[in-house]
Parts: sequence; structure tokens; C-alpha cells
Amino acid sequence: MVEYSNEEYTIQHFTHLHPLKLVDSNQKDEVICSICVELCSSSSSTYGCMECKFFLHKSCMKRISRQLINHHIHPCTLIFITDPDGSDECDCCGERIVPGMKFSCGACEFDVHVKCALFPTIDSEDAKEIQHFCHPHTLALVQNDEEYGSEPRCVACAQICLAPAPTFRCSRSCDRFFLHKSCYVKLPYKFVNFKHPFHPKHLFTITSLPYNDHIRTCDACFRGIDSTLLAYSCRKSECKFNLHLDCYKLVPSITFSGHQHLLTLFEKTTDLTCHLCGVNCRNFVFRCVPCDITIHLQCHSSAPKSIKHKSHLHPLTLTKSPFEYELNSDEENDEFYCDVCEQKRNQRELIYYCAECKFIAEVKCVVPEVLPLISKDRSFEEEILEDNITEIKIQKWHVENLQEKRSKLHERREELEAKMKQLKGELDDVTKEIKKTVDLLLDKRYVRGRIIGKFYG
Repeated sequence: MVEYSNEEYTIQHFTHLHPLKLVDSNQKDEVICSICVELCSSSSSTYGCMECKFFLHKSCMKRISRQLINHHIHPCTLIFITDPDGSDECDCCGERIVPGMKFSCGACEFDVHVKCALFPTIDSEDAKEIQHFCHPHTLALVQNDEEYGSEPRCVACAQICLAPAPTFRCSRSCDRFFLHKSCYVKLPYKFVNFKHPFHPKHLFTITSLPYNDHIRTCDACFRGIDSTLLAYSCRKSECKFNLHLDCYKLVPSITFSGHQHLLTLFEKTTDLTCHLCGVNCRNFVFRCVPCDITIHLQCHSSAPKSIKHKSHLHPLTLTKSPFEYELNSDEENDEFYCDVCEQKRNQRELIYYCAECKFIAEVKCVVPEVLPLISKDRSFEEEILEDNITEIKIQKWHVENLQEKRSKLHERREELEAKMKQLKGELDDVTKEIKKTVDLLLDKRYVRGRIIGKFYG
């Protein structure tokens, strides 16, 4: 049985309702600290409440505060609260938050274990292991080449992890989880606090799937997302909307006559159909992701009709294939080549062509010459203006997000005020009942006194 120390050291700490007393040094191995979830060894001072089976290392009490500002896990201020139910999942490690304590952001519905919130980060000095929201286990810095295993890939950039680039690995059994230190620093918060133009209805979170054969699809480029890599997912699980990390960085910037949204250039997609010409397209396409509209780069109305390219002496003209046998060929094994890259091409796509030399260039090989004419060259003043407009849009998204948070907080306040009003009514009723009962007892006592006095008087 755990007992208090003979020395009368008692403190009041905000993590617990009752006073905490110093625990007997010989009894500490029997209890666990509620902050770090480690055994309380005899080498460190421990305070506790026997009634509630609640114990804390003195060192852990010094580390914890009522709120965390500018934390690496979440951009909003995290507030310490007691959690008697423990019904939520930790948004850092994914495990259930046991009844006790947590840090929370009510507006974002973000909850995290106290242990995860206080775990060392990349900025911590001499930390052997660190915690990051992108993985449920702690991460350790790779110490030697043997720890890399076979062709380890970074879960953020998908590049091979090799010395001397500092790399973190899972400290447990996830042998395919590696993360460059440089990528660790660049990763944003888990919850993205402004709406993305590809999916403006909801907010995103960075996710890491368990290692299995399940393949998600990116809803922007429609290519598969490797289950070993990080990705952005809609926070509303019923949406099942996912994005590659790279696709998330793309910004709509191309106007398209007759369409309300800007289009985004994708270098690679899965097999899609151009909404203008009806031909399949995979490379260098413009897409409006919310409307699911796809067009070839060369089908855009402002695509140049003629260009000059370093691979050929004469100007090249935009046209369909001039060879009837190409257009009429239905044979899948027929091979049609680009004279620039000397690779197979889709014979049904528009090409840039020199009739004099019968020289064919597929569009993906002349993008540097075509794209600037579509997006239009900008003057310095236009660049400054567009940068300002982009910044205004970002700030607008941020303001809209803050307004949503404020609205949620107002709703929460109204709920709490209604609950307080209800509890006040119940309290008033109980108080009246107590007063009524006390008055009744006093009346009975008075009557009883009169009767006894009369009897003996």
C-alpha cells in the first residue's frame, strides 16, 4: 500500500482538485505519473492524492502549464482540461485518451494527450526520441547506416534517405517509416486552418495510414497515394477526399473563358478525358478540381498556334496529326513517335508540326515554350500586384476560418449558458427544498419543545 511521507509537504496543483502530498520514497515504484505515464522511481520526488490514485513527478509538474501557445502540433492555443470521460482520441498518436487530463482546442475539436503535448520536439536539446503528429510512435535519429535497411524512403518527399542527411526513423517496429529532418521542419501543423480551393467545403489534416495494401487516390490528379507516404485528407471522414502533399501545394492560376474558377496545371495525372477534344490525357493538363473539368494544355483557347523550339530550325504549328493512317489506326500496338524525345506518343493528341520537314513534337516536350504564352508574361508591377492579391486571398481564408471558430465558440458559450441556467434552476429548487425541510424540522422541534414543556411544566 502506498503511503504519504512523514514529512508534511503538501501542495495544490491545477491538474487536480485535491491537495497533493509528498509520497513515501520507498513506495514510489508502485505508482505511475499521470503526466509522463512512467513509473515514479525512488530517485525523484513524487506528489499524489491517495483518494483518487493520482500521482505526479515533481519534475513533470514543472513542465506542464495551463496552456500551450505556438505549439508544434497545433497553431491555436491549447488549453489544459480534465477529461473525466476519456472518450476522445489523441490527434497526435491516435490512441484513446484515458480518463484524466488532456490539452484541447475547442474551436478546432483538437485533443491531445498531455504526454504527447509535452514530449521532446526537434528543438529540444539532447532528446533521444521526439514526437511528431505524422506518426503514432516516437521518432529516433538514425545513428548508423545499418538502421536504414533496404532503400528507405522519406514519407514526406518520397526520396531515398541516405547519410549524411539527418533522418528520423520509427523507434518501434515500423521499418518503413523514415522522415528527413529537413522535411520534418517543413511539415505544417496537422490541422490546416484555411480552406483549400480544391476542396473548399472542409478543412484538411495530414494523415499517415497503417502499412497495408490499401491505396488511396488523390482527388486532384487521380493517381494513387502510396500507403507508406503522408497525405492530406479531409477532416470529415465521410468525404474521403485525399491529396498528395505535392498536389496540395498547387495553386489555381490559369483563367479559362466561360468558367468561373481558375484552372491548375498538373504535370501528371492518371488517364483522364479532355472535356474539349474527348481524347485521353495524362501529361500537362489543366484541371478545375471542384468541378472535375480537365483540358489538354494545347486545347486551351490561348495556346499558341505557332512556336519556335531549340530542337528544330523552323517554326512549329499546332495541329492534329497530318497523317491519315495515324488518325484512322485502331491498332493498340501501332507506335507513333515524338521527334524531340523519340518516345511513343498518343497519335490522337494535337502536336506541334513542321510540314516542310515532317517534324513532330508532342506538347509535353515543348511546355517551356507554350506555357508562358498561356499564363502570359507579367511585368514587375503585375507580379507585385498578383502577389498582393494572393496574400489578400490567404488572409481572407484565415479571417473566414477565424470567423467560423468564433461562431463555434459562440454556439458553445450559448450551450454552456443554457446548461448553467438549467443547473441554476436545479440548484434553486434543491436550495428551496433544503430550506423547506429545515423549516419543517425547526417547526417540529418547536412543537415538540412546547409539548414536553407543557407535560413537565
